[in-house]
Amino acid sequence: MDEVELYREQILRHVSPVITGRFAGYQAAYTREVKVGQPLLVVVFVAAGIAQLIGSLLRMRATRRTFKELRKGPEFLVTPVRVRDDLGQTYEVEMHGHLPQSAMHRGDLIQIRTEPQKDPKLPVRLTQVVNLTTMQPLTPRIPTMWSHLGPALLLQAILGAVVLIAATAMWIS
Repeated sequence: MDEVELYREQILRHVSPVITGRFAGYQAAYTREVKVGQPLLVVVFVAAGIAQLIGSLLRMRATRRTFKELRKGPEFLVTPVRVRDDLGQTYEVEMHGHLPQSAMHRGDLIQIRTEPQKDPKLPVRLTQVVNLTTMQPLTPRIPTMWSHLGPALLLQAILGAVVLIAATAMWIS
């Protein structure tokens, strides 16, 4: 009796910054957390705390997020994308963020711009896609530390820093 060997498609890691090929599909997506720099977060949190303290003295209501909540960082969607080139080789890259569902369909000719990630074990990260079938340029967006902190907390931090600088200037003179 002959042994039956199952054919498993070999997935390659591409090293060039540009990949051109046919869109082969998305793989199962998962979430990953954005790292938040602790020293910068402490400065923003303390400065915003000063503004919130002044606001509470003036009887203004402000929502307060804990340091633990802010330290956790925002999560973003990671979707492995497969592309098949003219030679039939399949490459896998990671897309961070979202694209519209109708942006790419299986078999569309696409050109992907990539960049390596900090962890060399991970596949390259997709930074921009041009769907050559529809001539539509696409860029996935991920949350940043600044979008995670939010405009309200950043404005409070700026106000708190201004108050702290003014108080320090008055104390020195």
